[in-house]
Amino acid sequence: MDLSRRHLLAGIGTLALASAGPLSLRPAAAQDVNVEALHRAGPLGDQVLGPATAPVTIVEYASVTCPHCATFHQQTYPTLKSKYIDAGKVRLIFREFPTAPAPVSIAGFMLARCSGDRYFPLLEALFDQQQSWAQDPYNGFLRIARQAGFTQERFDTCLKDEKLAMAIQEVAQRGNAEFKVESTPTFFINGKKYVGVLSVAELEKILEPLLKSG
Repeated sequence: MDLSRRHLLAGIGTLALASAGPLSLRPAAAQDVNVEALHRAGPLGDQVLGPATAPVTIVEYASVTCPHCATFHQQTYPTLKSKYIDAGKVRLIFREFPTAPAPVSIAGFMLARCSGDRYFPLLEALFDQQQSWAQDPYNGFLRIARQAGFTQERFDTCLKDEKLAMAIQEVAQRGNAEFKVESTPTFFINGKKYVGVLSVAELEKILEPLLKSG
C-alpha cells in the first residue's frame, strides 16, 4: 500500500461522513465475546495503559478519522485516565480500526506506531487536532509528527512501511471477524460490548458497579 503524499491527498473525504458508527449507546450481551480471546494481543501487540491487575479492562476499537472517537477522547478520556487508569482501577487496551478515508486513517495509526513510546501522546494529538489536519492530512500529520520528534526522513519512511500498514488492517479485520466490531468507537468493558460514544456519566455508570463488585 502506497501511503505517499499523493495517495493521502487522494484519500481525503469529509470526516463527518466517515463510517464512525452511531452516537447512541447500545450494550450487547457479555457472553457474546470470548474474553480470553479478546484480551489476546494481535499481530502488532497491544497499546496498553494501566496495570494488568486492574479489576476492569476496557478494549477500545477506534479510528483517527472518526469524529465520534475524537469526541470521546476529548470529552471522556481525560476523566477515564485520571480517575480510573492512573488510579490502577482500569486497564485500557487500544486497538486500531481504520475507517474512511482509509489511507488517511491507516497513515495516522502508522505514525503513532512509529513513534515508539509516544504512541498515546501522538494519538491524542491526532484526535485533538482532527479538524485542523482533516483538510490537509499529509502536512497536518507532518506537523504533529515533527512535534513528536520525527524528521522528514523518518516520517516518509514510516508511511512507506507496507508491512506496518497491512498489520494495522489485520488488527481491524480480526476485530470484525472475531468480535463483530463494525463501527467506531466500540468498547468492550470486562467483555461487555458498547457501541458509540460514552459520556463521562455513562462510563461511570458502567464502571462503578464493576469496581464495587470486584
